[in-house]
Amino acid sequence: MHTPWRDLPAGARVVVRRRLDATEAARARAEGRGAVWTDIIGVVLAVDDEGLSLRTDAPRDPSPREVSVAAGEIEAVKRIGPRPARRAPRRPR
Repeated sequence: MHTPWRDLPAGARVVVRRRLDATEAARARAEGRGAVWTDIIGVVLAVDDEGLSLRTDAPRDPSPREVSVAAGEIEAVKRIGPRPARRAPRRPR
């Protein structure tokens, strides 16, 4: 179930589907990727009429960064659970 983005509390972990702008869409097409949307996994920092501020929190993102998603770019938002804990490395038998 999708959550109305204006109702998200700070600290919630979410996935936001946002519409690419024309320049981003052209670049995505040239690189052979999808050309309409992209998803951002992050933790909500702030919500206002302008959109969302997030700290990225994707498993493969080595250095989180702060991003803003404008209200007009937001297609869908879904709350997701906390990031899974890292597993201990396997020991040889």
